[in-house]
Amino acid sequence: MSFRSEDDKKAYWRANIHLLLKLLTVWFVVSFGCGILFAEALNSIQFFGFKLGFWFAQQGAIYVFIALIFIYMFKMNQLDKQFGVEEE
Repeated sequence: MSFRSEDDKKAYWRANIHLLLKLLTVWFVVSFGCGILFAEALNSIQFFGFKLGFWFAQQGAIYVFIALIFIYMFKMNQLDKQFGVEEE
C-alpha cells in the first residue's frame, strides 16, 4: 500500500477510524440497546411470532453484525479507490 503523500495517509486512517466508530456505534445500539436496554419496550411488538426485544437479543444482533461486516467491506473498497490504494 503506497500513499501519494503523508497527508493522504493521515486522511485515509482518519476516514477508516471514523467509519469504524460509526459501525461500532450501530452494533452497540443494536446488540446492547435493543437486546438489553430497550427489550421491555420492544417486547410489545411481535416479529415473526417472537417478541422483538427477544428476537434482537437472540438473532437480530447477529444479522446486523453480519450486515455491518459487508458494509465495512464495501465502504473500505470505496475508500481504497478514493486514496489510490486499492488491491488489484
